Amino acid sequence: MRLMGRGAPGGGLLIAGTTSDAGKSVVTAGICRWLVRQGVKVAPFKGQNMSLNSFVTREGAEIGRAQAMQAQAARVEPSALMNPVLLKPGGDRSSQVVLMGRPVGEMSARGFFGGTGASPGSTPHGGREALLATVLECLEELRSTYDAVICEGAGSPAEINLRRTDIVNMGIARAARLPVVVVGDIDRGGVFASFFGTTALLSPEDQDLIAGYLVNKFRGDVSLLEPGLEMLRGLTGRATLGVLPFRHGLGIDEEDGLRVSVRGAVRESPASAPYGEDVLRVAVCAVPLMSNFTDVDALAAEPGVVVRFVDRAEELADADLVVLPGTRGTVKALAWLRERGLADAIVRRAAEGRPVLGICGGYQILGEHIEDEVESRAGAVAGLGLLPVRVRFDREKTLARPAGTALGEAVEGYEIHHGVAEVRGGEAFVSDERGTPLDGCRVGAVQGTHWHGALESDAFRRRFLTEVARAAGRRFVPAPDTSFGALREEQLDLLGDLIEEHADTDALLRLIEEGAPAGLPFIPPGAP
Repeated sequence: MRLMGRGAPGGGLLIAGTTSDAGKSVVTAGICRWLVRQGVKVAPFKGQNMSLNSFVTREGAEIGRAQAMQAQAARVEPSALMNPVLLKPGGDRSSQVVLMGRPVGEMSARGFFGGTGASPGSTPHGGREALLATVLECLEELRSTYDAVICEGAGSPAEINLRRTDIVNMGIARAARLPVVVVGDIDRGGVFASFFGTTALLSPEDQDLIAGYLVNKFRGDVSLLEPGLEMLRGLTGRATLGVLPFRHGLGIDEEDGLRVSVRGAVRESPASAPYGEDVLRVAVCAVPLMSNFTDVDALAAEPGVVVRFVDRAEELADADLVVLPGTRGTVKALAWLRERGLADAIVRRAAEGRPVLGICGGYQILGEHIEDEVESRAGAVAGLGLLPVRVRFDREKTLARPAGTALGEAVEGYEIHHGVAEVRGGEAFVSDERGTPLDGCRVGAVQGTHWHGALESDAFRRRFLTEVARAAGRRFVPAPDTSFGALREEQLDLLGDLIEEHADTDALLRLIEEGAPAGLPFIPPGAP
């Protein structure tokens, strides 16, 4: 490929979208996988991400899980350079600001986008100019190391109310002279109007970088779409560089929303035929500010395991396992569980010896006592009292990539939490090779851990599900050969196939190497 072996800084491309959830993340991952299969050294990048699904890199930096997934697609180790600014919502109007993998404080939306509004105790991030400089420095460092950097935008580039402070869409495209391909979700309808309107709301200078469009999630005969694509080209002077067909199960490591990503379902994952005689039903409590709900993807990947998200107590009745997932608002989630009767239902389950698993914030909820002067500032709050654990929130966030042994099997995970657990009894959830407790607590069928991602360890997951089935009285047997890592690789290869088979890869490569073509027409009215 022409990208290989050149001395100049690596090429780049920005994948923008007409809306949130248009498919920017998966298209970026698909392009990364297609390029790396061609022998191109490629890296993903997203200057600013807003997500409750995050990941910890080897160097202990917190980044969005979508960028970690894209790094896997590119077959490179994820780093903080790939997502220098991460916003983790803590409510409707405020977010924790994570800069270069480390939290620097809480800030309101108005404060972050250029006004005031930093929460007490927060660290100033220096304003839009300083953030843009950091983002551009990270991008340039990646471009000096890789042949190509595929950047992902956020939301829509036509959010004209935020253009002045933009550091992730046209702001970075202009500063780094990146060509832009706009992705539109045709399954929602209105994709032609969305492409045209997105372009027409941008300034002439921004429009100069809009190099083409990519239709996503198309169902049906592409020939029926072609007249519209030709008319769009006549109206805008820009070609559509591909029509990607709709595929189930491509929502891997979503930034937000309720989604069991391996199975691609919103409320319930369709289970393949069980390996044993019975299925296993898993109910995940959809708590407020739910974070890293991707933890249950590995359960959904098992044949015969049905995973569903629930928000009513009666939905727990037939569940063989109840999971309390992570959350950015432990105290708020606990109050929500109590208000809806879910807390009482979980306590009754525990008394009956029926399995319950808490992960991170969910683990904290299962304990006896929570002391929180950091996240909610609620002070002393009683937990559900199902585990002999007391939790105190620390201003310093724990970010780690630990490994150990659980149920006699090797297990790895990652930690992202302010809560510090003092375990006063029970058995450890995970220990080191000598049996020294590392994390978590187990009492009967109730267990909890701060470790995200533990269920991705195949042997441990099979042993855990065997225990759950026994406690639930189910004749469920885990399949002996399910590899979550292999399933992930299959999905990433499918994304690469979609790009290779349904996109104009020659045109994409020209954009990456040469930038946006000169002389693209201006579409009025432009930015107001």
